[in-house]
Amino acid sequence: MVAFKASEAFRIDDDELDEEPGEVIESAPPLKVGEEREIITSSSGRSSLKKKLLKPGIGWDTPEFGDEVTVHYVGSLIDGTKFDSTRDKDEPFSSKLGYGQVVTGFDHAIITMKKGEIALFTLPPELGYGAMGRNGVPPNCAIQLEVELISWITVVDICKDGGIIKRVMEKGEQAGPPGDLDEVLVKYQVRLDDGAIIATTPEEGVEFHVKDGQFCPALPKALKTMRKGEKVNLIIQPQYAFGEMGSKSTNEFPSIPPCSVLNVDLELVSFKPVINVTDDSKVLKKILREGEGTLTANEGAVVTVRYTAMLEDGTVFEKKGFDEGPLEFITDEEQVIAGLDQAAVTMKKKEQAILTITPEYGFGSTAVKCDRAVVPPNSTLIYEIEMLDFIKEKAPWEMTSQERLEAAERKKEEGNLLFKDGKYLRAGKKYDKAADYVHEDAPFGDDVEKLVKALRVSCWLNGAACSLKLNDFQEAIKLCSKVVDVEFLNVKALYRRAQAYLRTADLHLAELDIKKALEADPHNREVKLIQKNLKQLQAESDKRDAKLYTNMFVQTTKDPSVGTKRLKVEKVEDDKRGEEVMTTEMEKVAVNSAPPPV
Repeated sequence: MVAFKASEAFRIDDDELDEEPGEVIESAPPLKVGEEREIITSSSGRSSLKKKLLKPGIGWDTPEFGDEVTVHYVGSLIDGTKFDSTRDKDEPFSSKLGYGQVVTGFDHAIITMKKGEIALFTLPPELGYGAMGRNGVPPNCAIQLEVELISWITVVDICKDGGIIKRVMEKGEQAGPPGDLDEVLVKYQVRLDDGAIIATTPEEGVEFHVKDGQFCPALPKALKTMRKGEKVNLIIQPQYAFGEMGSKSTNEFPSIPPCSVLNVDLELVSFKPVINVTDDSKVLKKILREGEGTLTANEGAVVTVRYTAMLEDGTVFEKKGFDEGPLEFITDEEQVIAGLDQAAVTMKKKEQAILTITPEYGFGSTAVKCDRAVVPPNSTLIYEIEMLDFIKEKAPWEMTSQERLEAAERKKEEGNLLFKDGKYLRAGKKYDKAADYVHEDAPFGDDVEKLVKALRVSCWLNGAACSLKLNDFQEAIKLCSKVVDVEFLNVKALYRRAQAYLRTADLHLAELDIKKALEADPHNREVKLIQKNLKQLQAESDKRDAKLYTNMFVQTTKDPSVGTKRLKVEKVEDDKRGEEVMTTEMEKVAVNSAPPPV
């Protein structure tokens, strides 16, 4: 890709050659047959050549510096005197662009051409044979090159150190490249420098996960740059192959001599994307068939699926959605195991996949009797699943004001039930959704605004209670602060925020919230209780500080170095004791004052 000046000249410089994939660069209209245009070849604009189109090429791709091109050319002086021609020899010429194998102007000319294109280039002396001249070209003489671009091979330095050079022999499809988790089907043949074949895959190829590798470290690195159907040739230096030691023969491969350079023909036949559903690699989804469109199910969606569930040894313990009709469930409602639930919300309609679910997201450490077999404790589960259909839960912006209000009330009540059952994480999600339905920016009439505000505050308060139970103190502080922003002396918000501040050792901020809460409700038993605990914690903190400063004074009058070391040790020990005291006191508060949802 090249850029044009207003005068229809275009410039090739380092910035444009190093453009990022997908970067849009301004360009002039394509040349018409018989039209001539000046090409600027330096950033200073002092060097240029001319291009006249004789025959248009195919497509839009053009070669880049580093690629290997094959061309026919006829070189002549301006007066028509021919000095070189591949056509006379009936033998195309191959060259690697940017490596100085031909005159400079030749490389700059070729990168403007499409496959099959024929063009006439006029090169000034500085882009041709210069002041010396050669090959029948006089000194300081302009030349003309009539060039046909027959083909080119894209060359990529994969690791940017010359260790793995990839030559693209056949381009692939749009799908790709694969990632570390994906399962690939590849074919390859590996040769040594002397042409000896040391490894060949079966006719049908081999399957493996990219991260697991195959044969040598270079293969997964190369595969992560390839697309489905792509065929490449790799030149692999020893540091990405078998190094200075080589390798001994195995059942699969013969011995590899030390410091061997490998020549590999590699084809990425296909690959199956593998998705890390839970971000901890404990629920993996291998896509067997892509679904329709771009939409996936969401939390709260009604999904219709069918699946076959197996143990790792292939024992089928459950089969749903076939003879008895499709299985329907609501996501994020614990109607199926957590791994299946979370994978379902990532699937498109008609998508087929294999799920691998570890015990943490399956049946855990208990044995479970299912329709067809008993699932032993701590079993990894395999689900072959198809997403037949889903109906997404309505988003707030798709609802009327009345529908949003009703949905918020419903989600809040669902959260209350979950809270009472001790399911604080799910309860918190319900309160978040409820608050989203009655967001501050949502359009509600004046007649219900007071009710909406109270509902919103209630959801924030309940969400803060869940966060405290989950020890997510920063989230509790954030939610309580939202309440205080609209209700300055809301006692529950001040009380719960003070609890969170105590657990994060922000005693001063906790004291401020407790004072405000007691101003609003001087007789509140729960607030008085944490005030008492606050005073105990402050006393402990003051005692530690006093001891710290006393030791500091005593030791600095003796041996400063010894005193500093002892001071550090004592400070760590005192901090640990303080943390233990604070945790104990706050656990008392949590036990004695666990407010129910409002």
